[in-house]
Formats: sequence, structure tokens, C-alpha cells
Amino acid sequence: MIESCQKKKTLIIWIVVITIFSSLIVLAKDFESDPVVYTVKVEGMVTAGTTNHIKRAIDMAENDGAEALVILLNTPGGLVNATLDIIGDMISADVPVVTYVYPQGGIAASAGTFIMLGGHKAAMAPGTTIGAAMPVMIRPDEEGSTAADDKTVLFLAGHMKSIAEARGRPGDIAEKFVTENLTLSGQDALEKGVIDKIESNLANLLDSLHQEKIDLESGIVTLNTQNAVIYELDKTTQEKMTHLISNPQITFILLLVGVYGLIIGFSSPGTFVPEVVGVISLILALYGLGLFEINILALLLMLLGVGLLIAEALTPTLGVLGIGGVVSIVFGILYLPVEPLVSERWLSQFRFMAFGIGVIASTLLVIMLAGIYRLKKAPVVHGRNEFTAEQGTVVETIDPEGFIMVRGELWKAKSENEESIEQGSIVQIVDRNNMVCVVRIDKTRTLHKEDEKI
Repeated sequence: MIESCQKKKTLIIWIVVITIFSSLIVLAKDFESDPVVYTVKVEGMVTAGTTNHIKRAIDMAENDGAEALVILLNTPGGLVNATLDIIGDMISADVPVVTYVYPQGGIAASAGTFIMLGGHKAAMAPGTTIGAAMPVMIRPDEEGSTAADDKTVLFLAGHMKSIAEARGRPGDIAEKFVTENLTLSGQDALEKGVIDKIESNLANLLDSLHQEKIDLESGIVTLNTQNAVIYELDKTTQEKMTHLISNPQITFILLLVGVYGLIIGFSSPGTFVPEVVGVISLILALYGLGLFEINILALLLMLLGVGLLIAEALTPTLGVLGIGGVVSIVFGILYLPVEPLVSERWLSQFRFMAFGIGVIASTLLVIMLAGIYRLKKAPVVHGRNEFTAEQGTVVETIDPEGFIMVRGELWKAKSENEESIEQGSIVQIVDRNNMVCVVRIDKTRTLHKEDEKI
């Protein structure tokens, strides 16, 4: 009987073990059968933060064995160096990179068009637009912007053509994005062979790309993207900070805060808050300036303006140096960024921002000059005549020197006629010799010791 029970227990244990292992095998097969696709979003301006984000996504997709990396594009343009770095990372990637202009109504203009053409596969959602990649430069007049020089146009047109042809797309159409500011809808881009797919959402796009061949540097791979598990890779805190600081508009605001922080700190030392804020802002601004193309002469104009503002604060010239400093900074900001792949709308916003900074700087300058003017007109508070005609109380007998209390402060005093003045007497201050008050007794208001006791 006992042996029969043990056999039943053993049989049950084996059934449980087999069931568990079978379940694990099924789960493992299910897990293996679900392909993984990573996605990153490129929204707004393309910056150095965007570059870092995409590079990290490519590395993760390669290391984790993802089937593909999808770059979702909705951008009006961005920085040249950042865009070229992104394309370089995409071309050398050992994982299929799919570029997708999304959502519906989105755009991939200027720098976004470069990135779109760099994908192994390119797609657009209905109602989206690509193109308008002619390089531009800012103008301080009412027109806002104009086409860049021929050298820049030819270089970027040639590079756009090279990227397109490397991905099997028509180079002549790619050139026109730059030379003629060509724009294409999704249907037009599909008909001209610029893109491979038009799909309304990411899931449909991945299903339509299933089993397509991708030519990587390491060899030809077949996409396995049907019913793929999609993981969106968000920016890290560092990438978000880099994205923010590398935006020229934010950089110049930080620069202005830094300059005025130091000016205020040097003008009224002691609090340390303006100096600390100013130094941190300047460091961040200098870091930001290194992340995009700048005009050296414009940078010198800005440095000249900063120097003139500091000179105005330290040696007031009734606004002559200050006004020159503001004008120099405004023109320096206008001409400083040399970024041909940003949108004309961004350039227009940047132009207004530069003039806005000029207005703010001028306002602060007027406030500073008004304060200096009031200080010059105000009567002298400290000095030889500070206590003239003031009265004090003798707290230590003056014979011929002692101490008096005036305005709640203890001051050393000596008698005008070198006579002895008793403690408790009321004295009148007639002069001050350095830190010693010259006094004489006020006979009309002398306090006697007897009165004090009462």
C-alpha cells in the first residue's frame, strides 16, 4: 500500500515537472517569435541632442538584436553638423533603419529631408510633406532670410544626391530639394521613387515591410517585422539638456542672463546669487555655442558688446558705451548662427528674438543709468558732514575723548574745546575727523544724573 502511494506521488511530480518545462518551452518559442522594433522621434529642431539620441538608439538596436530601428520624422529642419552626424551613423548602422514621416500632417523639411533619404527604407504617412531643403541665411532687414551662397548650395545638393543614390533613390530629384526648394507630397514622392511606402500608421508599415531585403554593410538581411513588439526610446535627461542648450535661441538667452548676472554681481557684491547664476549661464552658453556653426566676426561683435556693457557699469558714461554695447550684441546675435538647414520660419523667430534681446538689454541699461543718475543727485550720506547738527548722548565721559551714542551707534568723540563732558550729557556734533566726532555740549538739553535716576 505504501509503495503504491509513493509511486503515485512520483508520477504526479514527474507530470508537474514535464508540464512546467513544456510551458517554458512554449513561452520561449512565443518570445522568440515576436520580433522587436525600436523607434525614436525626431520632433522640432534637429540638434546635437537629436544626434546623441539617434546614435544611442542605433547602438541599442544593434546590441539587442532588434529587427529594425524606425525614425519617426516631424521636423522643419535643424543644425548642419548634427544632421550630417546622424546620416553618418545611419549609413554605418548594422541594423536596418527605416525613416517614416509621421504623423499625418507632419513634415520632414530641410534637414529632415536629408535624414529621411538616409534610411534603408523610407515611408510617409498620408498628408505629409518632404523637401524645401534649400540652404538659407538670416538677414536683419524685413525680408528675414535669403538663399545661402552658391558654394553651400552646391555642396549640400551634391551630398543630398550622394545619400539618395547610395540608397537606390533618384539623385536628380534629391538635388532639386536643395537647388530648387522642391517639395513633394507622399503620393508624389512614391511615384518618383523617393520613398518606398505610404502607410497610415506604424503597425501597417511594419507589416508591409515584412520579408523585404535590406543591404547592410555586414550583408543582406530579411526584415521580420510582422506583428513586431514596438519599443519607443525616449531621450535621456542628458540628451534633453543637450537638445535644449544646442538650440541657438536658448544659447543666446543664457548668454544674456550670464552677462547681466555678472554685471549686477560686480555692481552690488555680497549676495553671490547674481554671480553664481551668471557664471553657470555663461558656461552653458559657451557649451551651446560649440554645438552649432557660428560666424567668428559676429562672435567678436558680441564680445565687444559685452565689454562695452561692463565698462558702462563700472565707469558710467551716461549711456554712450551702454548703447554701443546693446547695438553690438544685437547685430552679433543676428549674424552669429550660420545654419543653412534651419527653416525660414525658425530664422524669422530667431530674428525677432534677437531684437527682443536688444529691447530687454536696453531696458535694463536705462534702469541702470537711471539708478546711477539718482545716486549722483542724492545728498551725501556718509562722509565728514554725515552727523553735522546731529545730537548724541555721552555714554562715557569725554575728557577730552570718550564715547557717544548717535543714531543707535557708538562713536568715539572728543570735545571741541577740550573740556570735560559728563556721562549722560546731550552733545551736538559739529564736525567729524575720520572716525572721531567733534562735539560740544548742548546746554539747553543737558541731562543731569539726577534726571536720569528719576
